[in-house]
Amino acid sequence: MEKIALGVCSSISIYKAGEIIRLFQEEGYAVRVIMTEKATQFINPYLFDSLTGEKTIISLFDERQRPIEHISLAGEISLLLVAPATANMIGKLASGVADDFLSTFYLAVKCPVLIAPAMNEAMYLHPQTQENIRRLKKLGVEFVEPESGYLACGQKGIGRLASPEKIVQKSLRLIRRREIFQDKIVLITAGPTREFLDPVRFLSNPSSGKMGYELAREAYELGAEVILVSGPVELEPPPEVYIEKVVTAEEMRKAVLKHYERADVVIMAAAVADFKFREHLPAKIKKDSLSESLAIENTPDILQELGKLKSRQLLVGFAAETTEILERAEKKLKQKNLDLMIANDVSVPDSGFGSGYNEILLLWPDGRSRKIPRATKRKISQEIFSEIEVLLHERPRN
Repeated sequence: MEKIALGVCSSISIYKAGEIIRLFQEEGYAVRVIMTEKATQFINPYLFDSLTGEKTIISLFDERQRPIEHISLAGEISLLLVAPATANMIGKLASGVADDFLSTFYLAVKCPVLIAPAMNEAMYLHPQTQENIRRLKKLGVEFVEPESGYLACGQKGIGRLASPEKIVQKSLRLIRRREIFQDKIVLITAGPTREFLDPVRFLSNPSSGKMGYELAREAYELGAEVILVSGPVELEPPPEVYIEKVVTAEEMRKAVLKHYERADVVIMAAAVADFKFREHLPAKIKKDSLSESLAIENTPDILQELGKLKSRQLLVGFAAETTEILERAEKKLKQKNLDLMIANDVSVPDSGFGSGYNEILLLWPDGRSRKIPRATKRKISQEIFSEIEVLLHERPRN
């Protein structure tokens, strides 16, 4: 099991460290906590002992530790994360001061280092703090920028510790990034589209967007630049992902075409509504004025258009079906000039639309197929990108 070293400093936001530990553990990582002496005035180290199952490190001279623990532990970790990081600790790291375990440990590690500052706005914006941050960045240290909001002093400004989710996702990007994705632009569509009859009624489907958002998260963590074109959903995108929100199929088409030429990988995971009303009325229709039939027509087939325009892009499509899954997916794979088709049966309970789980069938143009049994959409996204990575490696480099 890979291990993260979490450095914790004396900030009021120290309470968020417990959530950071939990999120790492959910991703399968062990965490070893290193506290500064002053941090123990905020939280008892036994809390972190209980959460991690390992003794929290505080002092360089602790009988519970291995000899030269800072050197031993440095060889075991995949990442050193300091969160929350005070102005004092940032200054020590930037200057090479090594007068406690955490600052000494920083000088010993060879893995990526990520710092999440947390302090008063005046302290954060002070020229000396900003100079210390610049010095560390020049040395290759990465930062999760603090957020704006209410601070412990009662004032409002920048300096709040970033959210645990943002910190952990940035951490995973540093740990999991792959060289082949680092210069790639990945364009992903997600969620449903809505085709309105009048201002309050529309055609749509139960897509939650979870599959597309998990794919965007995976692409981000692997090191790609990610463009997410999203229909109306109630989800937060991964940090540093460019998101363009759309509603209708035509809006999605225009947004995708705008970014398509510079994209290296395109994954059309959105559940685009297949039909739209021929007429969009400006006011709500009254029941007594509704006709017996409403004229509908097809929405644009975005995936087929992309297949015709494809040059160097690796194009991946989704086929959400309820019957003849394999036959329909194979037909779409050929018709739309895809490099990979992902088919799933959306009639299966607690799978596909609106669920956190999925069960998919992968199809390639050469006739190969692979079934991925029911798993979380997080796991499914990882499996999909494993196959995309193989396809990218098989392509000739420009």
